[in-house]
Amino acid sequence: QVQLVESGGGLVQAGGSLSLSCAASSTISISAIGWYRQAPGKQRELVAAISKGGSTYYADSAKGRFTISRDKAKNTVYLQMNSLKAEDTALYYCNGGNFAGGSYYSYGYWGQGTQVTVSS
Repeated sequence: QVQLVESGGGLVQAGGSLSLSCAASSTISISAIGWYRQAPGKQRELVAAISKGGSTYYADSAKGRFTISRDKAKNTVYLQMNSLKAEDTALYYCNGGNFAGGSYYSYGYWGQGTQVTVSS
């Protein structure tokens, strides 16, 4: 069983930055961690992911603005979000899964979510 705890959400003005953290209780059962987000009335979407080996994936909406990184010693993954837009407003979830063939696959381990609100 993997427990994931997100932190770092908040309210920021458009153009600003936020950094999210995802602390995993264990990474034995997973080989990658992804960040998803879900805005009201929309489907949950994968924003970025990173494997234990350091491979990364970014959604087109995140490329050039978001950076995913990890601290292996702390079992923690970070999502640095710059140049935030109003459309980035969503509940952001941390997820445990697998990274294979350049694609990310969820194993169904979810955090409780952290709210990111970008005011325009």
